[in-house]
Amino acid sequence: MNDVVAQSSSVIPYLVYPGIFLVLAIILSMILAKLYKRASKEIGFVRTGFGGEKVVINGGALVLPVFHETMPVNMNTVRLAVERKNTDALITLDRLRIDVKAEFYVRVRPDAQSIATAAQTLGMRTMHPDALKELVEGKFVDALRSVAAGMTMNQLHEQRADFVQKVQQVSSADLAMNGLELESVSLTGLDQTSIEHFNANNAFDAEGLTKLTEQIELRKKARNDIEQDTRIQIETKNLEAERQSFLIGRDTEFARLEQEREIELKRAGQASEVAREQALRTREADQAKIEAKQKVDSSQIEADRAVKEAQIAQEQALALARQEQQIAVQNKSREESQSRAEADKARAEAVAAEEQVGTARETEIAERQKRIELIDASREAERAAIGIKVQAEAEKHAAANRGEAVRLTAESEAEAAKLKAEGDRVRFEVEAAGQRAVNEAANLLSSDQVSMATKLALLKVLPELIREAARPMESIDSIKIVQVEGLQGNGGAGVAIDGDGGNGNLANSAVSAALRYRAQAPLIDGLMKELGIDGSSLEAMTRSVAATSAAPIIASVIAPAAAAASEEE
Repeated sequence: MNDVVAQSSSVIPYLVYPGIFLVLAIILSMILAKLYKRASKEIGFVRTGFGGEKVVINGGALVLPVFHETMPVNMNTVRLAVERKNTDALITLDRLRIDVKAEFYVRVRPDAQSIATAAQTLGMRTMHPDALKELVEGKFVDALRSVAAGMTMNQLHEQRADFVQKVQQVSSADLAMNGLELESVSLTGLDQTSIEHFNANNAFDAEGLTKLTEQIELRKKARNDIEQDTRIQIETKNLEAERQSFLIGRDTEFARLEQEREIELKRAGQASEVAREQALRTREADQAKIEAKQKVDSSQIEADRAVKEAQIAQEQALALARQEQQIAVQNKSREESQSRAEADKARAEAVAAEEQVGTARETEIAERQKRIELIDASREAERAAIGIKVQAEAEKHAAANRGEAVRLTAESEAEAAKLKAEGDRVRFEVEAAGQRAVNEAANLLSSDQVSMATKLALLKVLPELIREAARPMESIDSIKIVQVEGLQGNGGAGVAIDGDGGNGNLANSAVSAALRYRAQAPLIDGLMKELGIDGSSLEAMTRSVAATSAAPIIASVIAPAAAAASEEE
């Protein structure tokens, strides 16, 4: 028992030390695993502190909490979208504004120096694309503006690849200072800035706005020219199609009428042939009937003649018998009877011959009448057929002439309407241009010029005004002037009460008194006052005309009116 215990005591040290070593190894491994930091394909890091700077891309490194500091660096490609539009739009070489939307694909260059630079200049921004964009967006905008300033808008649109390449070249050097590299640039949006965002007080915008307005108006004019040319071509084509359709319809109608004419002619020919055949058959039938009747009549005549001859023979036999009986009595009577019998026989033969002549005459008359009727029927049928044919031909030509007349009338009316519309359009355009020029010229006149124009216009109608002012005097049949002197303090000086305070001669007083009875005096006097003329009396009118600055013009206008008035008187 003691031996066993002794052996166990000697074995324990051999088991304890390896166990302790194993435990220490496990603990050390756990500590190393906790302190060891690995880099991945997506994220590298830079370790600083004890031992100096170390860039870790694909491997790992121990990071002691107190002695080391790490800065993660995002190795992924980051998409940074940059957009400039409206008032922030780019200005091109031709001073036009363009809205641009570009996507920049950047990443940290996969080398130790670039990673260290990115960690130093960017810090944690590589892990946050928005923060990175906020930092480098100005570089991208500067590159876009510098490249856009050297190209026109059309060049930017047509040479996008060159634009992208130039932007990439300009921005690559600036990005390298932050340890970044530009993989590619995508120009996802390019359009002209809306015209309301142009500032007319800005020199660049003013020049671009002028050019843009010119291009837009030129394009509008070109588009309008194309639209109008297309419309005219369409209308011309429609007119040609309608004309062709009308010609086809006319030819179709002519063909139909020709076909109907041929059918009618064929039908008439067939009807004529049928009628002719029927007439022939009827004539043959009538001829057969006549021949049969002739045969019957001849047979009847022969029979009647035979009967008559038999009767005569019988009578003759009877007479001969009686005569033979009387021969013995009267021998002379026999000769007389014999003579009578011969006379009767001759008479019978004469009657028979006469009947045959009458029958032949009636037969010839009937045959002639039948032939005449057949000839008349044939002539009437041919006349009717010719009339139908002539009427059909006349209707055909009349229809063709009516159709041609309608077509020519429609074409002439359409052409006249078109020419009238074109003439009205040109006249209205000329009148509108003339009126517009007159209005523009009138707007440029000063107030004095407008006043002078108004007075000149009134001067043009001044003769009519004076004539209308004096027209009431035409209704005065006579004027009686009573001059009484020496009444009521007039001192013996003859005065006419005319509103002139007693000044003036008698003629002026009479004219002034007559002028006061004008029905339209307020209106006419008001218009004359616009010209600086007092129309209350003849003297006042003369004084105001002489005093006004427009006296020569007024005199030139009034003189013809006065001459005309004197001629009327």
